[in-house]
Amino acid sequence: MKKLFLRICLILLLSSNLWAQDVNTVKVDVLAKTSLSWDGRDLPDYAKGKPEITILRIKIPKGVQLPLHKHPVINAGVLLKGELTVVTEDNKTLHLKAGDSIVEVVNKWHYGKNEGNKTAEIIVFYAGILDTPITIEKGTSINK
Repeated sequence: MKKLFLRICLILLLSSNLWAQDVNTVKVDVLAKTSLSWDGRDLPDYAKGKPEITILRIKIPKGVQLPLHKHPVINAGVLLKGELTVVTEDNKTLHLKAGDSIVEVVNKWHYGKNEGNKTAEIIVFYAGILDTPITIEKGTSINK
């Protein structure tokens, strides 16, 4: 009985040490690594000029559809919460759920819509050029 108790204690001790190592171990998950946008098109070469990185947290309430727009710069994001559908002008569609990443289409008209039942929240990183808009809405220019 004493040997069984010691074995159990040893197993628990080893397990707790392994668990402790897991807590202190850095873990890296590659969410996206590509030279293509989500619709399969090649990403453009980087533009010349002074780089300007923009990071946005965008919250899209349930039932909301964004206006038709395009991005003249490379951008990518991760959907943190909710669901999001992205549709290009030629009807290519991408459905995202929380945790999914997206490498956006560049210079291609598209819109996003939240067809889910709660607010969608996405973080988007734009690799832009200083004093150049990152988003162009059909008919107007938005620089956020």
